[in-house]
Amino acid sequence: MAPRFEPRANMEDLEASFLDKKKKDSTKWKDGVFYYTLCSAYALAFCIALTLLMLLGFLLVSNLQKYRVTETSQPQVPCFFIFGDSISDNGNNNDLVTMAKANYQPYGIDFPGGPTGRFTNGRNLVDIIAELLGFASYIPPFATARGEEILKGVNYASGAAGIREESGQEQGDRICMDRQLQNHQITVSNIVKLLGNNESLATAYLNKCIYSVAIGSNDYLNNYFLPQYYNTSSIYNEEQYAAVLAQQLYQQLLTLHKLGARKVALFGLGLLGYTPVELATCSTNGSSCVENIDNVVALFNDKLVSLVDDFNSNLPNATFIFINTTQISLNSSSAEVTDVPCCEVLRYPQPETQCVPLGKECSNRSEYSFWDAVHPTEAAYVVYGERAYRVESPTDAYPFDIESLAQL
Repeated sequence: MAPRFEPRANMEDLEASFLDKKKKDSTKWKDGVFYYTLCSAYALAFCIALTLLMLLGFLLVSNLQKYRVTETSQPQVPCFFIFGDSISDNGNNNDLVTMAKANYQPYGIDFPGGPTGRFTNGRNLVDIIAELLGFASYIPPFATARGEEILKGVNYASGAAGIREESGQEQGDRICMDRQLQNHQITVSNIVKLLGNNESLATAYLNKCIYSVAIGSNDYLNNYFLPQYYNTSSIYNEEQYAAVLAQQLYQQLLTLHKLGARKVALFGLGLLGYTPVELATCSTNGSSCVENIDNVVALFNDKLVSLVDDFNSNLPNATFIFINTTQISLNSSSAEVTDVPCCEVLRYPQPETQCVPLGKECSNRSEYSFWDAVHPTEAAYVVYGERAYRVESPTDAYPFDIESLAQL
């Protein structure tokens, strides 16, 4: 007898029966993500795959949260504006007709983007400070800053630049302090536009920012100490020149204040006499030459402290601080090599300051104080930046450090 075939049951009836049975004995997941009861016999494989995918996503998000601090946390101040010379320059000189540029190897050998115009092997002073202030990326140079990125700040610093317009002119073009302030005026105008042409809102915004001013080295190294190019040393004695520089900087800082600056970190000059280029230049005269240079620079640093006191007493709602670069250098030198540069620098017929293009460099860079004959290594900048941000000694900053300034 031929086998009898029963009519095939309706598929919807079978699925309804299956789900009804599962409702009676299924266990819900905590927090009600979804229930086994939603899975039909034909969808079970899909549900298992979906469950695994959700679990994977949860684990991925949990791990990403560990590393989101720099991307999601807000910086301590809304913006960071930078004025100065090659200590802070991060690319403003790249397209200028000048010898004072660093957009070639071996500069930037330890920087993620390679040579950028920073006069060191890696990060420079203001890069370190920007990190400590909580910025997720470095402050862009004025030469390339565009659009809304200027709201987080702009770097105007220029290699070979000085307080005086003529300082560094033997190097070629550079952006002196007065021109940097003119560039900042452009930025301020653009920020007003970005904030809906609301000048009051823009002023309140700019009042909250940190302003770094580290300038003056070239007014000595590439002016006063180069009588073959400049006549300032024949016009002024050492005390007079320090006073003239301080007075001009005073006027420039007043201009910065009028443009909205209320939190200003003023960096003193370091031990210029102990830079490799000056040590090489002074080699025939010994320690007296080095000491004379640093004594002259100390006169200028003392006047910067007086400027800070004057501004804090007379400018309403403004706070200026002095970063004592000399004392930080004296109290924190852990480098093993402090008198010669890490990169290859020409010394004849006269000592040069910058690395030879594509020249050799030392492998133990963290053990050197100087990258080239003037500029510190990244390792040295880390020390300067960290102690400027948060003092380790009462002599590091006056009246307090950058961290305290940011909190005002």
